[in-house]
Amino acid sequence: MTYLELVFNYGAIPGENELRAIDTMREVYGIRRVQFNAKEHTVRVEFDASRMKQDAVAKLLRNAGIDVREPVALA
Repeated sequence: MTYLELVFNYGAIPGENELRAIDTMREVYGIRRVQFNAKEHTVRVEFDASRMKQDAVAKLLRNAGIDVREPVALA
């Protein structure tokens, strides 16, 4: 397994239903950790890169109801 981190900007603040969907997503799809930063409106996702790519992670977040925008370049 190869774990990578991605950071995305998001629009609307996620509610209870979205956070529950993310919990389910972590159990099934190889998402190791999801961390929101409300001040910066970003979501950081640690995932198994041997199972999925950046586009798939963004799609899973969108399917969970997160208003994902563009990825943030990590330094």
